[in-house]
Amino acid sequence: MKLVVRDTPPRIVWALEQAGVHPLLARLYAARGVQSPEELDDGLTRLLPPAGLKGAHEAAVLLADAITADQKMCIVADYDCDGATACAVGVRGLRLLGARHVSYIVPDRVVDGYGLTPPIARRVKDSGADVLITVDNGIASVDGVAAANELGLQVLVTDHHLPGAELPLADVIVNPNQPGCTFESKSIAGVGVMFYVLLALRAELRQRGMFDACNQPRLDALLPLVALGTVADVVRLDPNNRRLVAQGLKRARAGALPPGLASLFVASGRAARTATTFDFGFALGPRINAAGRLADMTLGIECLLTDDAARADELARTLDGINRERREIEGDMREQALALAESLFHAGAEPPPALCVFDPDFHEGVVGIVASRLKDRLHRPTFVFAPSRAPGREHELKGSGRSIPGFHLRDALDLVAKRHPGVLLRFGGHAMAAGCTIAEDRFGVFEQALADVAREWLDAATLTRRLDTDGALQPEYRRADLVDTLHREVWGQGFAAPTFSEEVEVISQRLVGEAHLALKLKHQGQPVDGIWFGHTAMLPAKVKLAFRLDVDEWQGARRVRFVVEAAEI
Repeated sequence: MKLVVRDTPPRIVWALEQAGVHPLLARLYAARGVQSPEELDDGLTRLLPPAGLKGAHEAAVLLADAITADQKMCIVADYDCDGATACAVGVRGLRLLGARHVSYIVPDRVVDGYGLTPPIARRVKDSGADVLITVDNGIASVDGVAAANELGLQVLVTDHHLPGAELPLADVIVNPNQPGCTFESKSIAGVGVMFYVLLALRAELRQRGMFDACNQPRLDALLPLVALGTVADVVRLDPNNRRLVAQGLKRARAGALPPGLASLFVASGRAARTATTFDFGFALGPRINAAGRLADMTLGIECLLTDDAARADELARTLDGINRERREIEGDMREQALALAESLFHAGAEPPPALCVFDPDFHEGVVGIVASRLKDRLHRPTFVFAPSRAPGREHELKGSGRSIPGFHLRDALDLVAKRHPGVLLRFGGHAMAAGCTIAEDRFGVFEQALADVAREWLDAATLTRRLDTDGALQPEYRRADLVDTLHREVWGQGFAAPTFSEEVEVISQRLVGEAHLALKLKHQGQPVDGIWFGHTAMLPAKVKLAFRLDVDEWQGARRVRFVVEAAEI
């Protein structure tokens, strides 16, 4: 592991400090590309205007006309946390803005597959809907949209995924990544796109005189859901996304959040009053995702939609139980997948440039999580496959991939598809995460094809594991109150949480729980506790560590603790 200290432009640090930013935060922000104090203003008035999002105005007109005509709307959701929160935001927001008939359908991961398909379009039509709205999907649903058109449905596609060569012939498409869209936040999540459509709809209804600026519905009540979906989908936290998340966190901490979110905080043992992006990404998000992986995402969406506190508690407990089951399945699969991956190369040798792992006993609902764990462990683009359990598709494999910086996974799949026509039955995704379906008997062809692309695209520098850090921590900043301040900030993908690095002395070390290394360290001459979760190998007396800051509470005392991320040995 190579620990690399981020570049910190001193003039930017100085400018931020002069604007009143704490010196440590000024250093951290400057290292993450913040150029001016204005970027740190998280006020709602600083959000990018909806007018800049291509299709938002046309979507607003379509929806306003549907509300005026009292038409029935049906949202086609996705089965991950972004899709679930986008659906909840859509249903709640449309009802707030006067729609009386809003329902939703969420595809089943196993039976329906991903996105708007012709059978899903038929289900929407049979439900009596006039308008079909996709959230977090649809940009690749050419056949599904065509089927909906034939059925006489109006179709609004809201999505954020990269489009393919052919766009669906929907009435309106709202997607910042579609051709011709100049919206600056290309990394906005699906839930953010839906929120922006609602902002545009409210403006359109205001223009039509349905309400004015004083009595218009307050859409900011939806921001905790927007924040959850944005963080859970691991999209890049550009300035606009950070503002959406910051606003959602503020409302969650103030107790202004839907009953389902409040119940999820309780079920996960977290406190909403001190909500952090870590809570959204690693506590609430996985519990929503678990429903789509192992059960029915309707459970997750209903939890986010209900206004009944008792019902919310019941659903949150159910989701927590499903998540525990998911962790057990994932743990077993992870060990098995790691053994399969390591069988591909000799002990002590470098792994191949890309990894593909398949076992007939794998569960397709957790292949993405397992791929992520393997990628983190071996630092290689990784695909994990499981047998499809969809009726009539027993000879297909469903794969989920995760990548490393420098290897655009969806582009790699596109190249594989061009070089080997017919191998990929379906595929889509982003730079760092993608999914695909292949025939079981073509697994070997796909494995070799992906490895060929990786061998061409990746060099030794890219394949070397590195961790960007914030350098040394001044001892005067090793304070519990300052750690609390850091935790309250918005961190995530593309705006990494602070990780410091420097040489320390190891005073003592011991295993706890058979899986973690408890440490007594000397940091710049002063003792401090440390913990390295999931690590059992002993450290030398002096070692350069990368660590996050945490606060350990014991018998009323709060002490700073180093949570070790890596060692440069």
